[in-house]
Amino acid sequence: MVEHLPAAQDAHLRLLSLIEQHPDYSQRRLAQAMGVSLGKTHYLLAALFEKGLIKAGKFTRSPAKLMYALTPEGMRHRVQLTRRFLPVEEQEFVTLKHEIENLRATLEADAQGQAKSADSAF
Repeated sequence: MVEHLPAAQDAHLRLLSLIEQHPDYSQRRLAQAMGVSLGKTHYLLAALFEKGLIKAGKFTRSPAKLMYALTPEGMRHRVQLTRRFLPVEEQEFVTLKHEIENLRATLEADAQGQAKSADSAF
């Protein structure tokens, strides 16, 4: 059985991926995109900075804004996390697909049973 990534690693993967795709996002925008609080985003960013996985720089046109970037170590870490996360997602997909098939079969059986009982009522 495939185990889930710890919540912190899942959040780090999501944040690293967002930063890679949108280096110009502010902390507030990163928080919105992740669906978490600004405080949690700040906490996650601080952890990534401390580990040397991301860095921040100033925009030349807007010196008050920061731009985030993955360090080479951050890119390697994102790939590592992705490799560990992908089998989890694939297993969840297979499980969900089976659940959907079972629900459809149940609905079909229920519909046939209702049709038979309606026919026998007349």
